[in-house]
Formats: sequence, structure tokens, C-alpha cells
Amino acid sequence: MFLQQKSFEENHVTGKLYIVPTPIGNLEDITFRALRVLREVDIIAAEDTRQTKKLLNHFEIATPVVSYHEHNKITSGKKIMEWLLEGKNVALVSDAGTPAISDPGYELVAEAIRENCVVIPLPGANAALTALIASGLPTEHFYFFGFLNRNKKEKRKQLESLVHIRDTLIFYEAPHRLQETLEMMYEVFGNRRAVLSRELTKRFEEFIRGDIESLLQWGKEHEIRGEFCILVEGTKEESQSKEEWWQHFSLIEHVNYYINEKQLTPKEAIKQTARDRNMNKREVYKEYHGK
Repeated sequence: MFLQQKSFEENHVTGKLYIVPTPIGNLEDITFRALRVLREVDIIAAEDTRQTKKLLNHFEIATPVVSYHEHNKITSGKKIMEWLLEGKNVALVSDAGTPAISDPGYELVAEAIRENCVVIPLPGANAALTALIASGLPTEHFYFFGFLNRNKKEKRKQLESLVHIRDTLIFYEAPHRLQETLEMMYEVFGNRRAVLSRELTKRFEEFIRGDIESLLQWGKEHEIRGEFCILVEGTKEESQSKEEWWQHFSLIEHVNYYINEKQLTPKEAIKQTARDRNMNKREVYKEYHGK
């Protein structure tokens, strides 16, 4: 399928779907253009209508709001598509930040494109980039992952798949899962440079910069509140496939590598070596300790 969109031609048959970023904390971060679009469209599709109405009330915007979120995106998306095909203009917003980035929106955008509707993105607030540019970690290349799986086993698999990426890694995390995620990152990545950012653009905005181990310690000593963005330095090792990089090591050398180079404890090093080699950790323990 080949489609060419000229966003601002006036002869479009269908309505336009505007992707409108909203502030991630500080209301002053909304753009003049975003406010104009929210006033001029026929309908605003919002992840949380109550949250969006607070924003609209603040700026005295009276445009009708409908719900579009993860749990009703099929039925609500169908209705929104009907409006677009009738020629109505719709603005898509999430609770905060840029829609379709770790928020609902991708499916609606894809369907609108399939139906040859005009999709117009607006620039604006985004937590990942806001955190990155103040992190002190390399910004030339980066890998945005977003939220990790809540299941521990799946989360570990996801992290292991990122071990050999050389670019800065960016994650989102909820406060009640922060420590568990940092512990797993320490086990999988070793003690890399890392940064936590919380409450971005708000009064209590905070950056905690150091390495994964020091961030873990910070979490033990402080009350963990607010949504977090975690940034982790990419690997400095030569790029090799996960199946090959340790092949020249004996099992004992493999464990010692994690202890000496990654600063893991012997217990953690044995555990990680067992994962790498798809072995039972008891077998690795016995051979490493000569039992």
C-alpha cells in the first residue's frame, strides 16, 4: 500500500485525526497550537475523560470529550472512525505526554491511515526525551523501551534481550515496582551508570544520578513516590551475540567474569552464569565450589 498525505491541503474528504501531546506535569508546557486544535476540533478522544476535562477547564475549552482507552479501544475506536469518515475532526490525547507512546493510540492511528484519513501529529511533551536530555548519559543514540512486563520471568527475558545494546536505554516504571526492577537490572546488566527521574516538570521534580547499585541504595533509604523514568548506560563491551560472548570461558572463568568485571556477588554471578548456559544453578554452584 502506498499513500501520500499532504496534511494541510483543503480538499480532504474525511476528517483529520490530530495527535495532541498534553503536559506531563506543568500546564505551561502545552503549546499554543495544541490549545487551538483542542478548541477547533469537533471531538476530543481522551484516555481519561476526567483528567482531560481538568486540563480543558483550566484553559476554558468546551469541546466535547469521549473516552478512548486500552479497555474500550475497539468499540470506541470504531465510533471515532465513523466520525472521521463523516468528515469530523478528532483530537487524540492521553492522560499526559504524547499519545501512542506507552499510551493508547497506535491502533486508532493505524486504522485511520488504512481508511486514508489525514493524521496530523503535534510536537509536545514527552517524559522519555525530557529525562534523557538532563540525564548526563549519551544522547546521540538511545533505545526507548517504555514499561517492562509486570511478570518477573518475562521482565527478565526483556532485560536480557537488551544486554548488548550500546545505546542509552530508557524505561518507564511505577513506584511500587521500582526496587524490583532495579534489582533485576543489576543482576542482568551489572553495575552500569544509571539515572532516575521522577515528577518531571512538577514542583518536586528530581534526578538521582549514579549507578544501578547506588540507585538501589537510594530506594532503600527514601520513600518511593511518583512515576519514574529509568535511564541506563548502554554496554561498553564489543557487540557479540548473547550465545557467543562467553563461549571461550570455562564455567569457573564465566562466574569469575561476573564477579570481577560486573561486580556481582558470587551468588548473583552463579545465578547469571546458569542463565547464560541454560544450566541449573545448583550444578554451576557445585562445579564452581568444587563439590
